[in-house]
Amino acid sequence: MKETSARLLRLLTLLQTRRDWSGQDLADRLGVTTRTVRRDVDKLRDLDYPVHASKGIAGGYRLGAGAQLPPLLLDDGEAVAIGIALRTAASSSVSDIGETALRALVKLEQVLPSRLQHQVNALQLSTVRPPGSRPTVDTAVLTAIGMACRDRQVLRFDYSGHGGTTSARITEPHQLVTWGPRWYLVAWDLQRHDWRTFRVDRMQPAASTGPRFTPREIPGGDAAAYVARGVAQIWPYQAIVELHTPATSDAARDAATYGRIEPIDEHRCRFYFGAENVRGMVFLLGALDVDFRIEDAPELAEHLRQTADRYHRAIQSPALS
Repeated sequence: MKETSARLLRLLTLLQTRRDWSGQDLADRLGVTTRTVRRDVDKLRDLDYPVHASKGIAGGYRLGAGAQLPPLLLDDGEAVAIGIALRTAASSSVSDIGETALRALVKLEQVLPSRLQHQVNALQLSTVRPPGSRPTVDTAVLTAIGMACRDRQVLRFDYSGHGGTTSARITEPHQLVTWGPRWYLVAWDLQRHDWRTFRVDRMQPAASTGPRFTPREIPGGDAAAYVARGVAQIWPYQAIVELHTPATSDAARDAATYGRIEPIDEHRCRFYFGAENVRGMVFLLGALDVDFRIEDAPELAEHLRQTADRYHRAIQSPALS
């Protein structure tokens, strides 16, 4: 009986990790026959897990959505990760998610063993909100896009561009990425035959998704880096700066999160980046903590000069001399 229960847990875990499974694949993973898999699936159904089965060459098993949420099986690491994620979500830019996340966190902590509660509580997160408004993302929109990415289904949506014009897009959604307070979708645009980055708060997905597609390889293989490069090019303020550090250094890798790095020699690299305002550019360069030289950005140079003068005046005190 203990062996059967353990196998049911393993079967349920497998069904949760992939959309479709053939009976033979499940049998091979569990080390049993396909007949045993069918019996175990029936037992999961008795426990209210909605496992759907289809016949034929392309047939198999799929864990569907039921009328009620069945018990979730989490190992220790997954439970701690969810607890920490819920704390973070409480201050999310996703609309209506903060209060929901707090309610879920309370429920989770009520059933967590004490050893896991200590791990979750060890990371007490506080959020400092920047001044000004932040773009919010509708929960239903984010969920619809995420499911299309997961299931590799064509996604249609209306998109509001920078000028306020709206266009209909048909895409193969690749991955959701967060950059600062914003959410972005990296997708292959079927009409423009090229990769595109879309701000999720400007998207309105259609009610249904399209056919399945075979994933393409994203340029550079890293969706987050692709978003960083794309976003850096559309900021209203742009700059080119020579960093006095190798392109392979930690500082250069940090800078690449906000723009593009181009090696110059073994000691220097060129940094192409942008920001919403010049103050943001000054803050970013200061945070890199390396020497640099401005190549092309007159406004940035002037603002740096004013900032340097202000800092210099700040230390002109008899007590500091």
